[in-house]
Amino acid sequence: MRNALTVDVEDYFHVAAFARQIDPATWDRFPRRVERNTHRLLELFAEQDVLATFFVLGWVAERCPGLVRAIADRGHEVACHGHSHQLVYGQTPAIFREETARAKACLEDQAQCPVLGYRAASYSITKRSLWALDILAELGFTYDSSIFPVHHDRYGIPDSPRWPYRLDTPSGGSLIEFPPSTLAVGSYRLPVAGGGYFRIYPYWLTRFALSRINRSEKRPFIFYLHPWEIDPEQPRIRAGWLSAFRHYTNLSRCEARLRRLLRGFSFMPVRDVLGGLAAVPAVTAETAFVTV
Repeated sequence: MRNALTVDVEDYFHVAAFARQIDPATWDRFPRRVERNTHRLLELFAEQDVLATFFVLGWVAERCPGLVRAIADRGHEVACHGHSHQLVYGQTPAIFREETARAKACLEDQAQCPVLGYRAASYSITKRSLWALDILAELGFTYDSSIFPVHHDRYGIPDSPRWPYRLDTPSGGSLIEFPPSTLAVGSYRLPVAGGGYFRIYPYWLTRFALSRINRSEKRPFIFYLHPWEIDPEQPRIRAGWLSAFRHYTNLSRCEARLRRLLRGFSFMPVRDVLGGLAAVPAVTAETAFVTV
């Protein structure tokens, strides 16, 4: 079974875990490592003959104009990660619309192809920010991958569907939602889609969970990581213990684990996984998010 491989193209100083330590106005003062790290991923994917979806931050695209072109030239899908990596529920609809339109236009100009997909910073489309789905549909996105069906202190709608579904938005728009993957353990949903979970869990647990999704549930999973996760030499940011634990644990092991993952499973871009699904159920916000 072919699964969706995704990369959230942002730098180490963009992450929400460091929002209290780093003012976005100072981002240009930090040494950028995202371009080099993304090229490392491109080389790794080429070695394994794998294509992926790269959700690129508009801030990065504006400062590294050749990076998006390099991603597209290698046959990967270019998608949108917003512009300023701010939590959606911390923005007004007007600011969200302006920033997202700006990022989408920049990416389409650089990639010279339509940008169909969107993923919010830190999966921050929650019950507090469902209004963003209407804006995404109005801006021409056809799919979203921002609604994590888990409990978390920063994101998640735990009672939302686990599998791709067509969401009819309140204003009459339509999007396909591809939720980050979870493993059902009784009534609990264990997040297994990648990122920090991939680094913190032992590899055998990730392999078991993803294999079960493919073999027992007969569904494709979606996997994500960030370029900074294969960069153990990145500058260290002073932060609280939880933020440091989430960000720095097993950075030195991530690239080797990723190589094992690419050898053990089959991958393609999100657009192709969604295009190959026999049917995607249509739901409304009232049924997708039990208590909106």
